[in-house]
Amino acid sequence: MNKKIVIDPVTRVEGHGRVTLYLDEDDQITNSHFHIVEFRGFERFIQGHPYWEVPALVQRLCGICPVSHHLAAGKAVDRLEGLEPEDLTPAADRQRRLLHYGQIFQSHALHFFYLAAPDLLYGIDAPVGQRNIVALALDNKELARKGILMRKFGQEIIRAIAGKRIHGIAVVPGGVYKQFTVEDRDYFLDGKAIPDIETMIEWSIETLEFLKNYHIEHRDWLDHFAAFDSGHLSLIGLNGDMDLYHGRLRATDANGNVTLRDVPDDHYRRYFSEGVERWTYLKFPYLTHLGREKGWNRVGPLARVNICDRIPTPLAEQERLFFKEFSGGLPNNRSMYYHWARLIEVLHCAEVMKNLLHDPELLGSDLVVKGERRSEGIGIVEAPRGTLIHHYEANEKGKLTRCNLIVSTTHNNEPMNRAVKEVALQTMNGHHEITDGMLNGIEVAIRAYDPCLSCATHAIGQMPLHVEIIDAEGNLVKEKTRG
Repeated sequence: MNKKIVIDPVTRVEGHGRVTLYLDEDDQITNSHFHIVEFRGFERFIQGHPYWEVPALVQRLCGICPVSHHLAAGKAVDRLEGLEPEDLTPAADRQRRLLHYGQIFQSHALHFFYLAAPDLLYGIDAPVGQRNIVALALDNKELARKGILMRKFGQEIIRAIAGKRIHGIAVVPGGVYKQFTVEDRDYFLDGKAIPDIETMIEWSIETLEFLKNYHIEHRDWLDHFAAFDSGHLSLIGLNGDMDLYHGRLRATDANGNVTLRDVPDDHYRRYFSEGVERWTYLKFPYLTHLGREKGWNRVGPLARVNICDRIPTPLAEQERLFFKEFSGGLPNNRSMYYHWARLIEVLHCAEVMKNLLHDPELLGSDLVVKGERRSEGIGIVEAPRGTLIHHYEANEKGKLTRCNLIVSTTHNNEPMNRAVKEVALQTMNGHHEITDGMLNGIEVAIRAYDPCLSCATHAIGQMPLHVEIIDAEGNLVKEKTRG
């Protein structure tokens, strides 16, 4: 007699997902699925539109990281215009990079302070009413205040370049829309309207110190919770440096052996395939030469910190070296260490933004270059959640004929499914009683990846949760409702 447990929806993530756990007659976990239950048809309905509209259109995929889609599409459109990233003017390059790092900074701050911190501070078994940003703000006002203002700083960077915080316009084919002014720059340096960039660096270090101490104190469960070997994938910059905006594709296995050696980003089709399953709309990307079983990879902060040879900003590089030493000198394959890696990137983004704000070429007035039209364009960036691929083809009239998007969470589909099963085996195997802590443990593992399940916005408050155990004859054995 088989049973199943259904968690619907998964909370405190972007979009809607569902988890199904399958049990045998002895309540042993036999299988699990993490379903993405929403269908997004951007790859189809964007066809027929002029290619120069793409950066504005595709950012509507997401209300949390629209900048990532805007920039990935922009890089692809540049190639349709016959341009490579190095062909852009210095002013356009600096603006796009500042926009990108501001986006990652605010998205990481949002995830850590609003979504992850309640689980870490209060514990997986804490009451439902305590595991949220409101309780965090009441109990630790200073931590919450810094988190809110750090996110605001990144959003203000986006507003200054793109015109508004969400779904603004910065990228045009071959460059950027408008000049970044001295007044724009000074807004982030003088500290009059918002805390300045030096304060952002200081707060990033403080938050990172907090989480490092948390890992030292809680190392036992963090090392074993949702831990499993995996490959890792990211863009990599010159000389193996971390570069979140542009680079070549590198992948390694769980031990750090290179499985994809720094290939040009626009050659991705030669190396990647996508698997499908009947129970989810989300695909399963993998390295073709390794096959579906061995070729899947983690992406995002943990993968990027594992893969890069160096972070090209001094404070973040110091933190990377400590992280690597703490991980035994090998790639870290533990899901809960995503949070630590994410905060290393927060510090890196703050350092990069400081450098860009002090770069005189950011203020240049030469914004757009022209090229010679092509029929195909590929753009890849490292979005907050990982490697994001946009691929377009256009006809001689400039109308799109094909679109393929591999979003960051798609790469993490296999790792998230494995994380769900690992936690279920650790916490639920053989237990006849469902506890809220057990259910939250599944969600904690998923939240570590900061998934964007339907490229939708976050919702504040408590979402409903209904779990049923049904036997093989379809009879309801037990149920639990929350919210």
